[in-house]
Amino acid sequence: MPTGTLLLIDDEPSLRQLLSQILELEGYTVLQAATAYRGLELLQEHVDEILVILSDVKLPDGNGLALLPRYQEKAPLAEVILMTAYGTIPDVVQAMKQGAFDYLTKGDSDRQLVAVVSRAVDKAQLKRRVAELEKRVALPYTFDAMVGHSTALNQAKSLAQRVAQTDSTVLLEGPTGSGKELFAQAIHEASPRRTKPFVAVNCSAFPKDLLESELFGYKKGAFTGALTDKKGLLEEANTGTLFLDEIGELPLELQAKLLRVLETQQFTKIGATKPSSADVRIVAATNRNLRQEADAGHFRPDLYYRLAVFTVAVPPLNARREDIEPLANHFLRLYAAKLRKRLRGMDADFLRHLTHYNWRGNVRELKNVLERAVILADGDVLTPEYLPAEFDQPQPSAEAPSLVDDERTLRSAEKSHIRRILLETHGNKTETARILGIALTTLYRKLQEYEL
Repeated sequence: MPTGTLLLIDDEPSLRQLLSQILELEGYTVLQAATAYRGLELLQEHVDEILVILSDVKLPDGNGLALLPRYQEKAPLAEVILMTAYGTIPDVVQAMKQGAFDYLTKGDSDRQLVAVVSRAVDKAQLKRRVAELEKRVALPYTFDAMVGHSTALNQAKSLAQRVAQTDSTVLLEGPTGSGKELFAQAIHEASPRRTKPFVAVNCSAFPKDLLESELFGYKKGAFTGALTDKKGLLEEANTGTLFLDEIGELPLELQAKLLRVLETQQFTKIGATKPSSADVRIVAATNRNLRQEADAGHFRPDLYYRLAVFTVAVPPLNARREDIEPLANHFLRLYAAKLRKRLRGMDADFLRHLTHYNWRGNVRELKNVLERAVILADGDVLTPEYLPAEFDQPQPSAEAPSLVDDERTLRSAEKSHIRRILLETHGNKTETARILGIALTTLYRKLQEYEL
């Protein structure tokens, strides 16, 4: 049965009572007003509850058509239905142009009234859901807003929360799509710099020369086309946080300039003769093993140690499978509201496919899968038919014998050793990584690779 609060404004007591009874029998709560003044009062008092306003056009103290903008101003998320005893085409056209949901002539069938109100309520509820989601998106990224409750996620959050209060440089390590930028934004929001700029740049998205000008800026005349001075992202982030995503892709020449920023808070713009200063906190992220890259000569060791003052391993989705269901529900609600789909949830089979899938693309891949499923859904529940074709393929199993897991291979020996240490530490990944003598991010990568 429908539910929701309606506001009915009409100066005819008998008609007002009759319409109220009809709508209350449909399950609605109906607030009544005999004048425009009283109607606006009730609207002010119950603005968070009222979904639809039904207003007579001819009221003792005003005209419903003229009052339409005031209704919309006071309750922008409510829908307005105008009613009159003598409807005319010009009035209908004007009402719809001004944003009324519909225009009814008194005396029309009860069935038509109920149908119009039902559609208006649906639209108002959808507007509220979208507004709530937009409000959530507009809120600062915080650790509390992160979806999930797994041990792996909580351990990473705990470390990040500790370092957030300081000005230390942070290196976020984790596979692509695991949520490193979300962690960077949460660190910024939990820091004393939260009211200052958060500036993000993907180091792999620019050619070397363009990346240098983007990061450090340039002076007028520094090169052909440099017609004015340009601020770099370091200056844009002054007093705030600069997030350098995919830091492993930063060219070696620019690594030296970034090292100077970390050591002195100074840099030199392209074409400048004097250094500039920037008070920025650096948070960097990588999906590569920078220690190994440094050992191989592909990354400056001195820059690595400056970046890795405090390292946080952001776990892959396969290492936090308990979070798959809440994440999937979160994305389902998000895209259902965005795409105006009325979905109740996922069936057990759909969820089973999600929890047993090998998420190489991590949270980003899960998000894309849910968006696709919501687009395709023509019922009110997500079922496996809305999943991509690869979900029908058998997923590799840790127990399943295969050529690559031949017991004689080094791969198999490493896998067995990691499994044994995990059992010894009762699943404590930090302690497992310490015993194995590898970085926590390396352990997570191997857990994902071996599906342990």
